[in-house]
Amino acid sequence: MPPSAQPRQLLQPFEEQGYVILPGIIEPAVQAAVRGELEAIVDFLADHLMSQERVTDPLKAEPFETRLYRLFQKHLDVAPKNLRFYLHRPGLFGLLFHGPLLDVVEQLLGPEIRLYPNYSARPKLPDWAGTQVLWHQDAGYTSDDAAVAGLRMVNVWTPLVKATVENGCMQFIPGTHKLGAVHHEQAEHYLQIAAEFLQPRLPQAVNIELEPGDVVLFNNLLFHAGLPNRSTSIRWSLDWRYQDATQGTMRREQGHLARSRARPQRVVASAEQWSRLWLS
Repeated sequence: MPPSAQPRQLLQPFEEQGYVILPGIIEPAVQAAVRGELEAIVDFLADHLMSQERVTDPLKAEPFETRLYRLFQKHLDVAPKNLRFYLHRPGLFGLLFHGPLLDVVEQLLGPEIRLYPNYSARPKLPDWAGTQVLWHQDAGYTSDDAAVAGLRMVNVWTPLVKATVENGCMQFIPGTHKLGAVHHEQAEHYLQIAAEFLQPRLPQAVNIELEPGDVVLFNNLLFHAGLPNRSTSIRWSLDWRYQDATQGTMRREQGHLARSRARPQRVVASAEQWSRLWLS
């Protein structure tokens, strides 16, 4: 039975634990299209490094799982922490506007769904703090805690390679979305939940190990982090957010409609249309 046919079973863990896993919801063809676009982005970054004379070999024969790391291994000062501004490419449409996934999200948010203006591809590089995301809530990156707590939003995360403890899978602390927005402190690369809120709850942390094609949906107030990547390859993943489109984004960017009964003419309806848009 597809996930959209069993909304009650999905809603309960999302509401109680703050997350739900949808195994194998993303088809191999969609995964392949996304991977192809990311390979093209790595080509572009390799050419850029070549033009700056930082590298002499674009490593075109290197596997996808290791190439970006090999390219930037001696240049971590300019290595990308995420690929946020490159994602308006045709091959990303099938993932970000995935019909069966949106069917599930509609059970959580209702029929007016916005792709929130915060979507990224993340290459978590081996043993580099620059791509190790610390314990945080998405709300921690916004100063207006009360307003953020009122946002009706669903966070989405999927890996392009198997996500394991060894290569830095996600961790959640179930139920922490019920605490509301808590205080965060600045670390070297990212914000981190203040110790008085985090430390007593760390023993309840769970590892979110996923296969390519799996998706995890989680509350934007849930405590989450990524383990360090102790492998020799990149943990490639994508994360994005859907929001109740009847609300404001609290940002200058307004995102893009993914589903709407009130404004169907404004929904992003094709890969070609998506490729002509921009984050802002």
